[in-house]
Amino acid sequence: MTTELDPGAAALFRAVSLQPDGPALLGRPMRASGPGVYVVELPAALPAPRLDVVRIGKWIESLPDLRLDGERPTGKVLATRLARFWLPSRRVLFIGAAETSIAGRVTALERHVLGERRPHASSQWLKTLRVEALRVWWAQTTATEEYEDALLAAFAASVPAAETAALPDPAVVLPWANLRGAGVAKPHGITGAVPPADPQRPAPPTRVVEVPPGDADGARVESRGSGSVRRAGASASAARQPRAVRVTPARSAARGRRAAEPVLLSADGLARLQAEHASLVARRPEIVARIRTAKELGDLKENSDYTSAREEQSFLEGRIQALEAQLRAAVVVEERAGGDRVIVGSSVTVEIDGEERRFTIVGTAEAQPATGRISDASPIGRALLGRVVGEQAVATTPGGSVPVRVVAIE
Repeated sequence: MTTELDPGAAALFRAVSLQPDGPALLGRPMRASGPGVYVVELPAALPAPRLDVVRIGKWIESLPDLRLDGERPTGKVLATRLARFWLPSRRVLFIGAAETSIAGRVTALERHVLGERRPHASSQWLKTLRVEALRVWWAQTTATEEYEDALLAAFAASVPAAETAALPDPAVVLPWANLRGAGVAKPHGITGAVPPADPQRPAPPTRVVEVPPGDADGARVESRGSGSVRRAGASASAARQPRAVRVTPARSAARGRRAAEPVLLSADGLARLQAEHASLVARRPEIVARIRTAKELGDLKENSDYTSAREEQSFLEGRIQALEAQLRAAVVVEERAGGDRVIVGSSVTVEIDGEERRFTIVGTAEAQPATGRISDASPIGRALLGRVVGEQAVATTPGGSVPVRVVAIE
């Protein structure tokens, strides 16, 4: 793509062989009910962002866990960090995709409140600007993910080299309000920018109380009197039905955030996870380069190289996120020799059905049953925890109860 001083959204669409509709003013009705891609842009390029420091300050106040490089920022400090990603010659601020309705997704963007998780937190940097008359361009397509990536690549190719070099990470070139694209995340250093996701709460227990028909409300002989009682068909039937009483636990007065479950690891296990994480992160640029190369081959819908690279990227990012979640919750447990009781980290010799076997109790992230490293959450591991030499436990397995006797703790 030829680099222009200010190509704008319409030029980006044409660069990826899409015919755009628009522009429409953000917040005004738009006719775009199907899936597709969309671009939000300024009416004209600005040499610096017009940031609302007061609004940014309220954003920080509303989220006690918001941090910048691990520290609690002020509104001015956070605004300074946001400004570092500004591209002075670019009008395009955000590129997005909608799987169902472009209009619905753009409406969610316009209604989003800074600091909220929904309905469109991925574009919430737009809410820090003091700019009116933002414009929206769009194009309908069912290949939303592919064309979103293509638009992001076209945008990155249009940015002048001097502005790219001035970014915190010149390898990650995204529109100002895009926080992630093509499998890479913008290195902004902001964490806790939205509330954590609500944990899935189990359904409260219920209890059904069967009430004899004669004990239903108003149905006792004593309450009917001696006269005749007129019943309508529906109400009489309802009166004879047993009543279900739903019993729910009382709500706690103070709702604390549920902490992540700790991931128990040995020192070696932690090192292995860290090494795997570093290896996968190092592969990101290679896969991004493969995706960009595959896009140059033509039609994205019939491009097997592109599909393969995207699938590999999806697996890679999923594994990286899983590893990062484990590392954030990691608790190192030292493997110990001997000891009075079985704990995580103990090596235990046990007797099962007259046969001695040796296990090492580890956390779920390190479990390898084939090598004798069993999880503390497994039936045998759970039964052994806290036991002493000579004590017998019963492990409840899918095949039934299995008696297990502790022979030695090493």
